[in-house]
Amino acid sequence: MKILMRADTHYSIVARDSEYEKPKYTFSQVLAAVAVSLGSMIVGYSSAYTSPALVTMQNSTRISVSDEEASWVGGLMPLAGLAGGIIGGQLVDYIGRKRTILFTAIPFFVGWMLIATAKVVHLVLAGRAICGLCVGIGSLAFPVYLGETIQPEVRGTLGLFPTAIGNIGILLCYLAGKYLDWSELAYLGAALPIPFMLMMFVIPETPRWYLSRGRTEEARRALQWLRGRNAKIDNEMRDIALCNAESEKLTSVRELFQMTYLKSILICLGLMAFQQLSGINAVIFYTVKIFAMSGSSVDKHLSTIIVGVVNFLSTFIATALIDRTGRKILLYISSVTMTVTLVILGAFFYVRDSMHLDVESLGWLPLTSLMIYLLGFSLAFGPIPWLMMGEILPSKVRGEAASIITAFNWLCSFIVTKTFSNIISGIGPAGTFWLFGCICFIGLFFVVVCVPETRGKSLEQIENTMTGRLPRRTRRLSSIANIKPMPSGC
Repeated sequence: MKILMRADTHYSIVARDSEYEKPKYTFSQVLAAVAVSLGSMIVGYSSAYTSPALVTMQNSTRISVSDEEASWVGGLMPLAGLAGGIIGGQLVDYIGRKRTILFTAIPFFVGWMLIATAKVVHLVLAGRAICGLCVGIGSLAFPVYLGETIQPEVRGTLGLFPTAIGNIGILLCYLAGKYLDWSELAYLGAALPIPFMLMMFVIPETPRWYLSRGRTEEARRALQWLRGRNAKIDNEMRDIALCNAESEKLTSVRELFQMTYLKSILICLGLMAFQQLSGINAVIFYTVKIFAMSGSSVDKHLSTIIVGVVNFLSTFIATALIDRTGRKILLYISSVTMTVTLVILGAFFYVRDSMHLDVESLGWLPLTSLMIYLLGFSLAFGPIPWLMMGEILPSKVRGEAASIITAFNWLCSFIVTKTFSNIISGIGPAGTFWLFGCICFIGLFFVVVCVPETRGKSLEQIENTMTGRLPRRTRRLSSIANIKPMPSGC
């Protein structure tokens, strides 16, 4: 008797792991991560600009800026970032990830030049709005691009490049702010988009976007460039194509909120909320003001530079650890560190302002607390929410969902930045930092209960887990196991 396979059983056994190219830090992947991250440097510079600039702007004879207008100079950028997040979700899907990132370079330049040459505050606000729009678009597109181009085993490390290089932008602004006024700082900001634009011309579009548009040969060339000239890419191409085939475009916005996708979206929203409500942008935007308010024994501009250095170096600690320890462990450490330091900082202001005790001998405490706070933030809660947004959002809703999540992030940033001075006036510095500390403590429980571990998993594996689909490997093997013999007729 012959054993024949039924004609309708056409599944093939998934390729052995040995048929995949071993993950490695190819020059192409590193170059792509660096090119995208130069845009993040502009984002970091834009975020830090108000800290040194507002001091010289309000003392300038060339331009008149009231306290209320100064708060808008700080708060308008994240508000425009909200709009940029909404626009960016459509752009990354329709014109591509690379073009969306590349097209922010010229508006960044224009925005900074408006600020640099301004003689009235309205031009400064217009420049901040344009830069904020680009910040919102870029902060959405960067993690989507890197998530779709970097191999899973090195995605954690290379995926932190935007945060690391973004922190270089913050440090650069703090260093330059010690010697340059607000206008000269803006001219420096206008120079940053030039190398960013040149680098973006070198790298390709993501293979996933090409395949979503039916451009298979271009997808193959892009993947070959990213993995190396001699790398085996056939199996990875097949998996990307199958994932794209299962993830047709949304037919309606209502479909975005199906339970299949809602879990991933809510986790990303929660991470973004705790990231911003930890008070980080209030600290970055108003670092000089915080140190002046604390009466720290260290020069306020020098303190700001030290904070920038710590913020920069701490990201490299995260880069070294993230693919070894995983995302969740680092988030635990980050939450606890921020909670403790914010409680201590609040206690310093309480003892000084409410108990009226002499704290001159503790003048080093505000700087130390903020250094450790930023170390904890940059270790996990700074980069990981953006990294995980590119990882856990299913491909079918990635553009639209990332748009909502990015807009929400910048909305939270705007609320914290714009109301920071009002909160301090209402409940005092001690109450303000204790409030942020309580939010960080609640964030710890959110991570424990809700956030999945994604270390070392491919986007397809993560998507199967988050949406509840059976892995493709399981479906194929089970199909073969259930093959029934057909009689040969004799």
